[in-house]
Amino acid sequence: ERIEQEVKKMQYIASVSYGKDSLYMLEIIKQHNMPLDRIVHAEIMATPAIPADLPPMMEFKKHADKIIKEKYGIEVEHIHAPKSYEEYFYRVTQKGKHKNKRYGLPHHRGSWCNSRLKMSVLNKFNKKDITQYIGIAVEETQRYHNLNDRKISPLVEYGVSEQQCYDWCKENDLLSPIYQHAARGGCWFCHNQRLSELRHLRKEYPEYWQLMLKWDMDSPTSFKADGTKIKDL
Repeated sequence: ERIEQEVKKMQYIASVSYGKDSLYMLEIIKQHNMPLDRIVHAEIMATPAIPADLPPMMEFKKHADKIIKEKYGIEVEHIHAPKSYEEYFYRVTQKGKHKNKRYGLPHHRGSWCNSRLKMSVLNKFNKKDITQYIGIAVEETQRYHNLNDRKISPLVEYGVSEQQCYDWCKENDLLSPIYQHAARGGCWFCHNQRLSELRHLRKEYPEYWQLMLKWDMDSPTSFKADGTKIKDL
């Protein structure tokens, strides 16, 4: 009886990025009758007015939200960090070895952007009465082993591969436009992007590229770990 009461109190939340893995995860949850109470997405902003996703991706999110509501009966909750990337960028540290210096472009190891803009929001659900569903495919064993007891990957539990996720999303009109020019989704200003993705940004979104050049000039750190700056690219 005590266990049944604990199960009833437990809340089940699916975290989606709108990539192929997390979207197919919702279908796996439904197919296997896994409990699901909420669906959340950490929405990142480049500036207070400009999203971290490119315009086609923002349109896709609206499209996907409608399908998700129809298929699973749950509206996606878009949650935000209290500040945008740019606001943190110009923030001055108050202590430590970098005291009185602005954050600037993130370091490649221990970058502030992921922790401040995404994980700080999602970690609010890291509670004993909440179970989070994470879209990690069966190939990503290292990422799965890093999860704790309150984070579950339905894709790993049921042996679902990345290719299966891709195929299902394509068949169900839920394949992100990001895969047209990149292997994975991410912020348009991310320092982990490939050169081809940065070329795409510079060609298709020159106004965003100009913003990155401004950040490049104002940053105490370089864009790439080897010292390469955005202007060098």
